[in-house]
Amino acid sequence: MRRFDGKTLLVATHNSGKLEEIADLLKPFGISVTGAAEHDLPEPDETEDTFVGNARIKAHAAAQATGLPALADDSGLAVDALDGAPGVYTADWAETGSGRDFPMAMEKVWTRLEEAKAPEPRTAQFCCTFVLAWPDGHDEVFEGRMPGRIVWPMRGDQGHGFDPIFQPDGHDITFGEMDRWEKNRISHRARAFEKLVSLFER
Repeated sequence: MRRFDGKTLLVATHNSGKLEEIADLLKPFGISVTGAAEHDLPEPDETEDTFVGNARIKAHAAAQATGLPALADDSGLAVDALDGAPGVYTADWAETGSGRDFPMAMEKVWTRLEEAKAPEPRTAQFCCTFVLAWPDGHDEVFEGRMPGRIVWPMRGDQGHGFDPIFQPDGHDITFGEMDRWEKNRISHRARAFEKLVSLFER
């Protein structure tokens, strides 16, 4: 495993919230974080059908463009009875042509489960894959999953995306009802990040 020994890490995202979250997590390691917007990086087309494939596209494109080690992630919801859908197309399920409508996308998930007569519990997992890529083409991959179940009707107005219909294992509330900091502590992204930090430990 190649360790990260630099002082600056490029996070290949235009999402300021995600950038802030990762910067805060890396603060104890004395690593400064820069984002894709600061380098005028375009968002590359995500043409793979796996989380790791799309994270690799983003990380390597940013590393090649800037000459800096680059971190990217891809994440989404995989519903077992729907053969892992929406999966890498999680955000696409909410596209309307004029923006994203996640209540509509959540209703689509539930409707398809009903049509499939999926038995309870309707198990699912949120998945996150981090890829840290270097300009020489090397990369390291870290994956995290948060298992749970799909519930209906939607519950809670915290979080984002499909959070109001996802109840994580060991909890009686959805991600949509959960305090944001509590969710960040136990989430699929947190689980992947716990593995990733091994690269930064001195």
